[in-house]
Amino acid sequence: MNELIKGSLEGIKVLDFSTLLPGPLASLFLAETGAEVIKIEKPLTGDEMRSSEPKWNDESVSFSMLNRGKKSLCLDLKDKNSQNTLKPLIKKADIIIEQFRPGVMKRLGLDYEKIKKINNKIIYVSITGYGQTGPKKMDAGHDLNYIGNVGLLSLSMGSGQNTTVPPALVADIAGGSYPAIINILLALRKRDLHKTGSYLDISMSDNLFPFMFWALGSGFIKSGWPLNSDSLLSGGSPRYNIYETSDGSYIAAAPLEDRFWKNFCKVIKLPKKLIEKQENQKEIIQKIRNIIILKDKFYWTKVFDEADCCCSVVKSIEEAINDNHFKVRNIFSKKIANDKGEEIPALPIPIDSQFRKKKTVERAPKLGFDNNLLLNPKNH
Repeated sequence: MNELIKGSLEGIKVLDFSTLLPGPLASLFLAETGAEVIKIEKPLTGDEMRSSEPKWNDESVSFSMLNRGKKSLCLDLKDKNSQNTLKPLIKKADIIIEQFRPGVMKRLGLDYEKIKKINNKIIYVSITGYGQTGPKKMDAGHDLNYIGNVGLLSLSMGSGQNTTVPPALVADIAGGSYPAIINILLALRKRDLHKTGSYLDISMSDNLFPFMFWALGSGFIKSGWPLNSDSLLSGGSPRYNIYETSDGSYIAAAPLEDRFWKNFCKVIKLPKKLIEKQENQKEIIQKIRNIIILKDKFYWTKVFDEADCCCSVVKSIEEAINDNHFKVRNIFSKKIANDKGEEIPALPIPIDSQFRKKKTVERAPKLGFDNNLLLNPKNH
């Protein structure tokens, strides 16, 4: 019973040198499952996310979301003494996470080759935009650059004066945080079997290609490389598209399979000549737009709820978190607190409840809050 209360990674120690999003989200997964996560932060300012807006009293709500349940060690890594200061923690650590550009940790004397001489069972994770090798390895970038460089953005980005910036940070999270966790867990299993550590080179760009499996397949077999919004899953088909209603809401329509498509066409009364038509998809899309915009979202909600055709009204975030489905599933049951004791829902984490620690309210650490505890051997 105690293991369930403490979490499945109880006893695992993580030194997290990362900032902003990819590394901190990965280490949040580890903290949520019971690992002791120690953020190594620079003096005075700490993680850049601490200063991001919006603020929750004096704290960044984004920082609080990503760093609840962790400890903070404030240390100047450029100080040559920092290596000696960290050495006792490195000896006891199981995992190190960093996301500097290639070569930075080596200049600081904290690269994998140096660390494994201190602890040969360490699992050392480097998260970068383009990986540790290759011509782009030193290039600066953010999510938009990474999805642009691998071709993902080109599949659906609007056009002309109506370009669209994706709302999800796909490279940071799906290309960085998630692959880091997958490989960390595999490395822990490898260590269990072979008593050896691992070096993990996580390239956010590399890890985006699986999201384009359909586009890659089409190109590789010379059926044609998909272009901007011209394909089945990117806005080029009436079976997978977004349609505006009369009250300015939108319908997410995804009746891909024939049985759903036929149900959809029946309830919207699409002319029969268009139902089986394969050519001129734009004509069909426009016809559906002309039909959907005649009624409001309440009308279409009722229609599609009864039709079983994979169509639904696009909800705002506020509407989504108040949806009874998510309330029943308790995905916002955990809380984070600030200095004043105010609480808001914590960021939901995609980990089964049986593996989590059972603490229900946590807060993000103040900068350097745990220095005395972590640097005094008598206390730690």
